[in-house]
Amino acid sequence: MSEKKVAIVTGASQGIGAGIVAAYRRHGFAVVATSRNIQPGADADVFAVAGDVRDRSAAERLVAAALERFGRIDTLVNNAGIFLGKPFTEYTAEEFGRVVDVNLAGFFHTTQAVLPHLLRQGRGHIVQITTTLVHQAIAGAPSGLALLTKGGLDAVTRGLAIEYAQTGVRVNAVAPGIIKTPMHDPAAHRVLAGMHPMGRMGEVSEVAEAVMYLENAAFVTGETLNVDGGQHAGRW
Repeated sequence: MSEKKVAIVTGASQGIGAGIVAAYRRHGFAVVATSRNIQPGADADVFAVAGDVRDRSAAERLVAAALERFGRIDTLVNNAGIFLGKPFTEYTAEEFGRVVDVNLAGFFHTTQAVLPHLLRQGRGHIVQITTTLVHQAIAGAPSGLALLTKGGLDAVTRGLAIEYAQTGVRVNAVAPGIIKTPMHDPAAHRVLAGMHPMGRMGEVSEVAEAVMYLENAAFVTGETLNVDGGQHAGRW
């Protein structure tokens, strides 16, 4: 087994996922990065594996690739997700199925594939990227499917943390506010900044730093760390 620790990051091709990959590399981890359309890069210690988290066989291939390439798995970051905001009655059945498949089934398949390896080695870390809206909804920003699915991840984070607390496997989550990524039109940045008490959007690096805090916080499990400029604290 290699001495270099290995992290698997889903939804890793851009935005928050790409920032998390870069953060793990700065901390000396090798990374297995996956998304549907990810392409190999120049860094030999970032192994790109194309796959759809909705597909259980893709999760199995991902784990097999990590073990074949690096010989171990130490951390799983469940970052892949869909956010679709609209009034609840306007969601279609197709949208419901797509969001549930990515946000919940993707977590389920990947975590079930990785967890046995962490348990066998007696240590490991699993991190979910959720949303601060789980803790503090915002008037005028309807997001029922995000709350339904990411709220499930928030709850299961605590459940799994307790279930595996004595095995050496920790389970945590990071709940971002609105983060400055390519998915947000720059023309909307001023309005989006105003949705945070601190008056600005978050940066990808700030979410990645929160993940790395949890990675190194050996006595922290079952925690959801809000990275949201104060959104979760209440109305403002």
